[in-house]
Amino acid sequence: MTCASQFRWTSSARSDAGRVREINEDACLDQSGLGRWAVADGMGGHAVGDLASRLVIDALGRLTSPVSMKAFVADARARLQSANRQLREEAARRQVQRIGSTVVVLLACDRFCGYVWAGDSRLYLLREGSLRQLTRDHSQVEALKSLGVITEEEARHHPAQHMITRAVGATDVLELDDDAIEVVDGDVFLLCSDGLSNEVSEEDILAVLSNAACANASEELVDLALARGGRDNITAVVVRAEDPNASDKTLLNPAP
Repeated sequence: MTCASQFRWTSSARSDAGRVREINEDACLDQSGLGRWAVADGMGGHAVGDLASRLVIDALGRLTSPVSMKAFVADARARLQSANRQLREEAARRQVQRIGSTVVVLLACDRFCGYVWAGDSRLYLLREGSLRQLTRDHSQVEALKSLGVITEEEARHHPAQHMITRAVGATDVLELDDDAIEVVDGDVFLLCSDGLSNEVSEEDILAVLSNAACANASEELVDLALARGGRDNITAVVVRAEDPNASDKTLLNPAP
């Protein structure tokens, strides 16, 4: 018995090296038919970040069909822990300090979505015209914000902007956060690397997700980040939920 989603899912994904970096160290997973999506961002400035992000995405691509949301999230966590061990071993073999990647994963099961993350790749939700960030960055800047040391605006341009505190492969013990949310008809999720969120404001993200078709939204967001400078690798995965049994669907009511 599998935990099939009650929603019809559509999604689109795009990843781009950007205007400055020669190599794209981002990778993504877009499997709407299986209810799983992910973004991984190889750690900039470290050895073979593209290997790290690809290993993480490949591990998540092997997730088994879930019997429950709890089991689905547990499987994702286990595969990320395995990827963490592989990256630690590879770093030791290459005699480098670390080979790492951030990750954010979205999983659909029944009427819920679960999500797992480490680092500063983000998950946003657009619902009823309002955009909110579901994940909380594992970064030095986020820690400073939570302590009230800096404001949201100061955080966008802070010199420690790229200093993350968790990543797959960064340490022997991988700390992951996870949560879940009940989905409603019309929900739109965005998974993205910091190459998008550092270049494009939440107001602009809201505008694109509200107005663009799901099939085009990831392209439009990446194009916008490129137009704003494209100083890092950029990845966007846009996911939309449609409830075929929603009560507010237009119904045919013939006249008697």
